[in-house]
Amino acid sequence: MAQSEILLAEPRGFCAGVDRAIEIVERAIAKFGAPIYVRHEIVHNTYVVNDLKAKGAIFIEDLAEVPPGATLVFSAHGVPKAVEHEAAARGFRVFDATCPLVSKVHVEVAKLHKEGYEFIMIGHKGHPEVEGTMGQLDSGIHLVEDVADVARIQPAQTERLAVVTQTTLSVDDAAEITAAVKARFPQVREPKQQDICYATQNRQDAVKLMSPRVDLVIVVGSPTSSNSNRLREVARKLGTESHMIDSADELRPEWIEGRARVGLTAGASAPDILVRQVIERLRALGATSVRTLDGIEETVKFPLPKGLKLDGAAEDKLAHLR
Repeated sequence: MAQSEILLAEPRGFCAGVDRAIEIVERAIAKFGAPIYVRHEIVHNTYVVNDLKAKGAIFIEDLAEVPPGATLVFSAHGVPKAVEHEAAARGFRVFDATCPLVSKVHVEVAKLHKEGYEFIMIGHKGHPEVEGTMGQLDSGIHLVEDVADVARIQPAQTERLAVVTQTTLSVDDAAEITAAVKARFPQVREPKQQDICYATQNRQDAVKLMSPRVDLVIVVGSPTSSNSNRLREVARKLGTESHMIDSADELRPEWIEGRARVGLTAGASAPDILVRQVIERLRALGATSVRTLDGIEETVKFPLPKGLKLDGAAEDKLAHLR
């Protein structure tokens, strides 16, 4: 990689929902002691999950794995109502790290369901956020993953039909699928504000700005991270070669051979330390400069759930955990 420049997308990396979810787990460990049980990966990032495991978090999928009286944290993706009810029945001390922007979708679904609405959900089958949102109701919520799915769904009625989306989708894909839904069901109700979260939108916009200026885009993110996968797709749709890596070790020298400019971004669940390690690896391969592009400065911060205020000793423990 001769004489080349790294362009950093702005914004990139952690969003407010991810910051909050990680802090909930760390505070629970500091206040109640290890182990703290977490249903599903708190966020979809290998480094973050391994780091929290080392601090005393145990990640589980089935609540039967959690011992009586334990402290349980729900992941940032949200959970179905059945999981909430089971956790309450088993008597766990529960902290909900569901991203507030996902909770907003859950609230909307509950409210409109009471008014007799059925729902079309745009999202990826099997993703925990989709399972959590669809699991807010026993029935009457239909998943569509692409435009072709829109023709197949059969709601029981079409007078009261509303669209909701997974918060980490491609903005452009969601708009295309929504247009197909409206074409088939003209009376469909859309959310007042789109469900795709500010951080997903901002990171995709930053990649759209960066892609035409570089020869290659590297996205730092784990394979299970929906929003990270979408960043790679956005770059590719603009005609820029793009690769997603979980860590600097996965960066292959042949990708950057002869490339004058390499763009670098990170999904909303990828910590900055991974970006710094990728920059070091690119420098070792010959990159000579790093420049951050102009972009939106994010100031969003979400409050923590009640019950995680720490005394002096626990604050010291939290500082040590970090």
